[in-house]
Amino acid sequence: MAALKRITSLTRALTTMTSASRSCLQHAARKTYFTYVNEPSMPIPDREPCWLKTADEAIEQAELDSDQEVYVQGAAATPVELLRAMTDYGVRCDVRNVRLYHMHLEGAAPFAKPEHAKHFRSISLFIGGNVRPAVNAGTADCIPIFLHEIPRLFNQGYIKPDLSLIHVSPPDDKGYCSLGTSVDSVRSAVSHSKRIVALVNKHMPRTFGDAIIHVSHLDFAVEHHQPLPVHPVKAPSKAEQMIGKHIAENLVADGATLQLGIGSIPDAVLSLLGNHKDLGIHSEMFSDGVVDLVNKGCITNNQKKMHKGRIVGSFCVGSEKLYDFMHNNPFIEMLVVDYVNDPRIVAKQPKMTAINSCIEVDITGQICSDSIGTRMYSGFGGQLDFIMGAAMSEDQLGKPIIALQSITAKGHSKIQPVLTLGAGVVTNRAVVRYVVTEQGIASLFGKSLQQRAYELIKVAHPDHREALEKSAFERLKVMPAP
Repeated sequence: MAALKRITSLTRALTTMTSASRSCLQHAARKTYFTYVNEPSMPIPDREPCWLKTADEAIEQAELDSDQEVYVQGAAATPVELLRAMTDYGVRCDVRNVRLYHMHLEGAAPFAKPEHAKHFRSISLFIGGNVRPAVNAGTADCIPIFLHEIPRLFNQGYIKPDLSLIHVSPPDDKGYCSLGTSVDSVRSAVSHSKRIVALVNKHMPRTFGDAIIHVSHLDFAVEHHQPLPVHPVKAPSKAEQMIGKHIAENLVADGATLQLGIGSIPDAVLSLLGNHKDLGIHSEMFSDGVVDLVNKGCITNNQKKMHKGRIVGSFCVGSEKLYDFMHNNPFIEMLVVDYVNDPRIVAKQPKMTAINSCIEVDITGQICSDSIGTRMYSGFGGQLDFIMGAAMSEDQLGKPIIALQSITAKGHSKIQPVLTLGAGVVTNRAVVRYVVTEQGIASLFGKSLQQRAYELIKVAHPDHREALEKSAFERLKVMPAP
């Protein structure tokens, strides 16, 4: 039965190909890189990819078939055109039950449309907005996992990609491409993938570190030159600006190593660090605000003991300014996420200051970041990786920080007596040190439940403090007190 299915699949694929395409397929089939080596930076002798004119041709030749596993590079490096071609091919050829593994993806996600559920099942390692409705409708799924452990899924065979769709810079004169803005788990995925299809884009920044992949490891390549997805910097609200002020003035020391995500709160913090000295960056991702601080001489990375004088990151999304800054810049090392986010590596950074956000926090300090009640929203990401790393910092000067506005857009308190029914705990109460809102800073380390409730109610919105005190008494059987 399996043999018949395979023959049917090949017949279907070959009928859509030109004679040149068939020749190219035969060439690629004779030389998969497993014959040689699976280290992406090591050239494979006498091998080059099959260069094609369109993404549609590339997907056809890659032999996408029912019940396969496909890995997709994400963030700013999402190969949007390959995803479009894959979806079209899968629907046209009635391919069924293809499982797509990916982190946050930019752009449209046509494979996640309800009408395509029989063809594709998205399985997010971190949920983005374009697949969130499908996850909550049950036509897609997710894997709760720490960011630093995602490469293990490939290295230990939990996921065995039949195909990887990636996005790289053009090869240089030595044949080396760059994974550019997204290294994260890509290196592990392609090292264990049977076939690799690459979108080659002159707009992809050439970055260094673990980003290098030799063109000989690509099975199929198609040039498609299009600007990367951008996230323009938005002006922070008054509340976000105040949160940034509290953190910058009270919790970030000169010589600190920073981890910040993307968004208005991290941008607000970065915008207020212009008088700081010798800051460093060791973060799974970073944004435009880093560029300004480098240009001001505030970020030097010269206090680091590891990767001294270098920004360390793993993926990013930002504006054209950020991508231009990253291009051919040896000041930046883009490294694999199982290294960057390893709490033991994070703990070695001087004055490690990890700044993360959340959806809600209860009065004992439990942090929910991945769901709104039972509705999945994002994922674990790197929050606990860095919160744990900062908490166990070797110099004992680390600061694990959770930052959030005190109320939602509808005026509901984000500090709750108990987490919403069904909400998951991403960061447990034992490792939270600081919770910051526009109302101030709650210091939680070494505090009892009674004291924690007191600290957190202080930074709640004034409109909700009385109700929180009553609820705290009902829960703890004692009034919150310092």
